[in-house]
Amino acid sequence: MAREIVSAGRIASLVRRGVVAVGGADAEKLLNDLVTADIGQAGPGRAVYAGLLTPQGKVLFDFIVFRDGDGFLFDVARASVADLVKRLTFYRLRAKVTIEDVSEGRQVLAAWGDGAPDADGVVAPDPRLPALGWRAIAAAGADLATAGEADYDAHRIALGVPEGGIDFAFGEAFPHDTDMDQLGGIDFNKGCYVGQEVVSRMEHRGTARRRVVIATGAAPLPAAGTAVTAGERPIGTLMSSADGTGLALVRLDRAREAMDAGETVMAGGTALALKLPSWARFGWPDGPAQD
Repeated sequence: MAREIVSAGRIASLVRRGVVAVGGADAEKLLNDLVTADIGQAGPGRAVYAGLLTPQGKVLFDFIVFRDGDGFLFDVARASVADLVKRLTFYRLRAKVTIEDVSEGRQVLAAWGDGAPDADGVVAPDPRLPALGWRAIAAAGADLATAGEADYDAHRIALGVPEGGIDFAFGEAFPHDTDMDQLGGIDFNKGCYVGQEVVSRMEHRGTARRRVVIATGAAPLPAAGTAVTAGERPIGTLMSSADGTGLALVRLDRAREAMDAGETVMAGGTALALKLPSWARFGWPDGPAQD
């Protein structure tokens, strides 16, 4: 049973998220052989952001992982839960690992403002970005929410943080496209994992051209999936938005070239201003756009 909330912050129950439990003697080793970050870093009060990729290096799932006793809880898009269970089971082979969808008995919480939710479950700062606040997995049925999913989305969008399954389709984007490398989702010093060769090559050669940036407009932005253009040229795609601020996956070189030339960047009939998230370690590239 959940304890009384003492935080004055905002808490949203993210019903679009599900929970997968992974346990057993070989769980940590199996997971570290598969995912992009060091699962061993998860512990009391500390979660890990990571992804599971295709062999070609594209994001199949992204998730926040908590240590729960001797096992792990995955906060993952609910629509992807069954596929994640199936994929992990495929990789398990003879390892001593249990994999279970426990979504019906749990709820995922996001909290921001004046501290962590006092929930009966696992709670940790959001591992992607301190400004996002806190993340928790608590017992289902406990009414902890003081805000809705739309409020949380406005918060993360304003910070420039995308979410898999909403802002990008699984199986279509590389981790660098989605700024996963900037948000702590890739450990470039750990051992091999599925898709590592492609991701490492993009990192060390600096070949990532597409990035998620913040897009603002004077009017409400059009629907996610609308092409972002400069003149007649497509330079990216609009993602989710709230209150005139959205996320856009753009070719940085083409966007920079358009802005330097004084061209108006558009999404549908709405003019956009593009800016890098404050936490981004990448910048606008120099030189002409590449084909």
